[in-house]
Amino acid sequence: MKLAQLIKKKKATVGVVGLGYVGLPTAVAIAQAGFKVIGFDIDRKKVKAINAGQSFIEDVSGQTLKATKNLKATSDWQAIKKCQVVLITVPTPLTLHKTPDLSYMENAAKKIAKYLRPESLVILESTTYPGTTEELLRPLLSRCHLAFSPERIDPGNKQFALKDIAKVVGGIDKKSLQLAVLFYKQYLKKVLSVSSTKAAEMTKLLENIFRLVNISLINELKLFCDRAGIDIYEVIEAAKTKPFGFMPFYPGPGVGGSCIPQDPFYFSWKAREIGFYPRFIELAGEINDLMPHYTVIRITRALNDQKRALNGAKILVLGAAYKKDIADYRESPALAVIKELLHKQALVSYNDPHLPEIILDHQSLKSLPLTDRLLQSSDCVVILTDHSAYDYDRILRQARLIVDTRNAIKEKSAKVFK
Repeated sequence: MKLAQLIKKKKATVGVVGLGYVGLPTAVAIAQAGFKVIGFDIDRKKVKAINAGQSFIEDVSGQTLKATKNLKATSDWQAIKKCQVVLITVPTPLTLHKTPDLSYMENAAKKIAKYLRPESLVILESTTYPGTTEELLRPLLSRCHLAFSPERIDPGNKQFALKDIAKVVGGIDKKSLQLAVLFYKQYLKKVLSVSSTKAAEMTKLLENIFRLVNISLINELKLFCDRAGIDIYEVIEAAKTKPFGFMPFYPGPGVGGSCIPQDPFYFSWKAREIGFYPRFIELAGEINDLMPHYTVIRITRALNDQKRALNGAKILVLGAAYKKDIADYRESPALAVIKELLHKQALVSYNDPHLPEIILDHQSLKSLPLTDRLLQSSDCVVILTDHSAYDYDRILRQARLIVDTRNAIKEKSAKVFK
């Protein structure tokens, strides 16, 4: 049976390489649509957990995992031989010098090339710079049909399920594009094809660059408004009343996750390679990189108003995740804030209902129970992540001093610094 027929009849076995925040929900969705799915990961603990029906990702419950009978995980690359379609969903981090680290992707492609049958379909979903699919993967997977389709998963988003989000697809040739579009149509509601893998790669970067630049803009305006004595949140709410030409973004202690802090630098790195210097985007990145430091300055000033030094002060951080209601602290600005507070000799503790433990500079920090006594004994409570589980009225009653970076506390109070 030809590959197109196997896909249409859902007889194709699908491999998903990388079972993290993107790979696992994707593998589950494909399996729920009726395909047999083999998940690949080098982390044997993840593999064991998945096969036991134990989820380590909030967007996929253990109950859902146990009910998904046609999904199995493995660390044995030879199982690629059983697949006709393979999705690559491995991490694409930055190096310390903010250049692309494609080692996970390259290693995965080499393993796939070793075992995959000719004429199979490989789709890269990992975020990367324009040209990666053709320049890096095509030489390694020359016997395969090859496409790129950016992941659009938003961890913790209850409004848009994976199957409801439109999929953008680009292929290295017409046949690759046709097969990739056909595959995605088997389990997603809307699939949009673009002219090339480069266009598809650039689509994901545009989405996240747009968010970075606008978050950076509102953070810079926040800095101005603080100095000018203007409530930036009042201004945003007023601007929101305009029914066109404005989209609200909100200030915070910085940006986190695996996309917004990293993806624009994939673009700027590639742009410089061809002699283009994206100053606007790099400036946006610089502004957001400064926000954790500004947060520490704000804490210092708030303590100073109470005739209290930062050195030796008991600081309670609320929220370590990079955004509300998730258990993900990758690139979270909270880490940078905590690190600088510790460096300045503050006594830092934290609470996060979603994160019982975080690792900071190879050291483990444990989330403390959020008792009234802990709130009352802290010199300053800093809200870095506005989780829904927090009782902000209680926090306002019990805390002596609050620095609120998320506008979580709406009531005006002399002890709350925004």
